[in-house]
Amino acid sequence: MEPVRTAPPAGYLGAEGRITSGPAPAMEIAGYGYEIADAEFLHEALGIAHLAHVTMLAEQGVIPAADRGPLVRGVLRMIEIPVDEFPYERQLGDAYNSQEKWLEAEIGAAAGWLSAGRTRREAGRLAFRLVLRDALVGLGRATAAFADSLTAVAQRHAQTLAPDYTYLQIAQATTFGHYLLSFSYPALRDCDRIRAALSWVDRSPGGVGGVAGSRLPLDRRRIAELLAFAGVIEHARDAMWQTDGLVDTCGAAVNATTNCARLAQDLEIYASSEFGIVQLASDVSRASALMPQKRNPYSLPVIRGAAGLVLGRLTGVAAMQQTPSARTDNLLYAYREVLGAVRTAGEVVDLAATVVRGLTISQARLRELAHTGFAQATDVTEALCRNGAMDYRSAYRVVARAAAIAVDEGLADLTHDALRQASEEVLGEPCALLAGELDELLDPRAAVDSRTIEGGAAAGPLRDMVRACGERCAEATAGFAADARRYEAMPAALRAAAAAVCG
Repeated sequence: MEPVRTAPPAGYLGAEGRITSGPAPAMEIAGYGYEIADAEFLHEALGIAHLAHVTMLAEQGVIPAADRGPLVRGVLRMIEIPVDEFPYERQLGDAYNSQEKWLEAEIGAAAGWLSAGRTRREAGRLAFRLVLRDALVGLGRATAAFADSLTAVAQRHAQTLAPDYTYLQIAQATTFGHYLLSFSYPALRDCDRIRAALSWVDRSPGGVGGVAGSRLPLDRRRIAELLAFAGVIEHARDAMWQTDGLVDTCGAAVNATTNCARLAQDLEIYASSEFGIVQLASDVSRASALMPQKRNPYSLPVIRGAAGLVLGRLTGVAAMQQTPSARTDNLLYAYREVLGAVRTAGEVVDLAATVVRGLTISQARLRELAHTGFAQATDVTEALCRNGAMDYRSAYRVVARAAAIAVDEGLADLTHDALRQASEEVLGEPCALLAGELDELLDPRAAVDSRTIEGGAAAGPLRDMVRACGERCAEATAGFAADARRYEAMPAALRAAAAAVCG
């Protein structure tokens, strides 16, 4: 069956040239539909990008004086129209085309200067970076707040005795504060990764004149200044088609949500009745619709699921880059996916911080568990090999055998008799530990107090780490807040510059 050919709709770009028909319905749905959907979040940013471009052109004397006022006022009116009221037409393709058509209807021929010295994709690239950098600042601030929440709770529980778990098996005695702080450090590294992604986003691709420059006197650094970018992307073609930073940006979002998801998985286990270590606040929990006794930790699977979603978006964005250079396919779907990853990550990290701040931690249950599971077996092993009494592996074998004997006899912990029997079986000689010394080694509080190495769980090194994390949290928070203030001040300064060129 022959496809139905339709005449190009009014305002269809290229209709005067080699484009002799409107878009096929299938292309309108599968291609233009995705492009025009981006107007949902690019609408205002596109207008701001237009305003910076025409202001620069006016300052450079490219736009005649008579057209400057109508063009600037027209762009400003367009920015003020809510996105859901603007007449976007899917048949025209991306949002730029609909905006240009509207502007032509409003101000006539003066609208023709909108595209002088740039492609429509340049406007899109600028608008996307404006929106994405705001989202990254939001993610950065949420991540710094998450790290700060962890650090604050860790400080409160610096002396709360607890068992540490590996493979969900009791490993060594520690404190709950030391455990929580192990999530602060990754969150602070996430802040660094978000900062690196932001440094890529915060560069202007504006004024490149297509891919190789322009005969017009374009001032790229002026566009960057008007839009509060930190600088420009040096190479004109790279400015239009670089995508590696999109993968890095999604990667930063993945790392931030993964850290939250790991904590969420731990907390769901620790909140179970079998463990009874923590309880989530009511405002991040939910009741069962069927079973009235239940208090489900609803927020935790929300965090875990979102982390998986963000990871999926990273995979999709990375896969889209497997193309030749300067192609539409590596960016057609990327705007929504990258921005979605960053915004979802910001929401999830904020939720994780709320969960941490509202935790109720059972010190009694943690103290009880710290006295079980042979948590001090490593301390006993180290004591046996101290001063060269025996090598570590021999001591390990003795303690391993003693633990097996204790389990077989239904004992809750190592005993001197079990160690003596194990030493005779393994080494053929009695154990060198005295009974009084063993009692001290099996005390979890004494074990924690002995962990004085740098990064250890004892009070001194933990206090140092809490202070260091607190300082880094404050630094990250201040840095992202400064970025936010710079970006928030941009629209007013841009309007003032635009007004000045209108006389």
